[in-house]
Amino acid sequence: MELLGISVYGMDKPGIVHGISEILAKNNVNIVDIEQTVLQGMFAMFIVGDISACPLSIQELEARLKKRGGEIGVEVHVAPFKRQETGKKDLYVITILGKDRVGIVYDVSGLLYRHGINIEKTSLTARDKLISIEFLVDLRGNDPEDIKRKLKEEIEHTGLDVIFQPYEFFKRDKRLIVFDMDSTLIDAEIINELARAAGVEEEVGELTKMAMEGEMSFEEALRERVKLLKGLPVEVLEKIYKEIKLTEGAKELIKSLKESGYKIALVSGGFTYFTERLKEELGLDYAFGNELEIENGKLTGRIKGRIIDAKEKARIIDEIATKEGISKENIVAVGDGANDRIMIENAGLGIAFNAKEALKEVADGMLSKENLIGLASVLKLSSEFRKRV
Repeated sequence: MELLGISVYGMDKPGIVHGISEILAKNNVNIVDIEQTVLQGMFAMFIVGDISACPLSIQELEARLKKRGGEIGVEVHVAPFKRQETGKKDLYVITILGKDRVGIVYDVSGLLYRHGINIEKTSLTARDKLISIEFLVDLRGNDPEDIKRKLKEEIEHTGLDVIFQPYEFFKRDKRLIVFDMDSTLIDAEIINELARAAGVEEEVGELTKMAMEGEMSFEEALRERVKLLKGLPVEVLEKIYKEIKLTEGAKELIKSLKESGYKIALVSGGFTYFTERLKEELGLDYAFGNELEIENGKLTGRIKGRIIDAKEKARIIDEIATKEGISKENIVAVGDGANDRIMIENAGLGIAFNAKEALKEVADGMLSKENLIGLASVLKLSSEFRKRV
């Protein structure tokens, strides 16, 4: 097989592919590979053709291709092409998200180059000032977990977010997405809002700190914090709900997820009074939380039923997945705290959102507070992101 590389570029218009391929077909050149795109109105195409059965010399074929290119207004260049034997590739998809600025591709490509990672393909999509750059890369023998850790550390220093996925997982359609509530889907910590209303903010904060430092279990700390809320009127909960703000981009993201056929679950260590209201407001499929006991219109300081901690979150997600017939690889989990660690680790794609370091370590990627809508690009929700063309 004798191969020829043919590059074609110029302003986009109808008939370019047909015009060039006609010359090849009529001179018995078989196209063995082709890549074509349009960027900002500029047409670009690269063809690998087998010229073994072509009756023309390379110079004669080039002359005819250039003549046709002149007729349709594009530049054509040809050169001998030698196929490279690269062996089995270790393909991953690295998605970079952040505010658009000069030098992002330079920064990230330099980082990948320093680690010996080859970029196979790059594409960019945009939503307002937020851009998403997707790199298909070959790790070339690098340890994936080591590279993921280094990328997250180094890219975070550039003010960007990064998601790291095996290509095989990336290609699979995700079908279930699970969100935490506090400081993830909503821009607030409900327990702190309740504590402030009850005048016990300092005491609740101390219990939260003890739980975070491992001095108390999540369940013990939750029960003790709820005890401090005894006597709080239900009207206060209603007032807090009305004042809650969704995280920037959350409403648009949920809408796009629903349009794309996702099952959407809210699984929170917070409270059902709020999770159920959000489920109704946003049209979610599932919502789980801890139930505050209410008697005579006031909180009793107790929790009804099971406590939703990290293990229970993971169990609930397994339960939903089984019911819906969805495999682990088709689940996306998004959370911000230690209570989300197991669900993040177990999901096909685990995202640490505006999270503590401990959660970032086990996640496939991280998103900053202002970049939640960036998930639309990562998950290919076309209604929110567009190709920059």
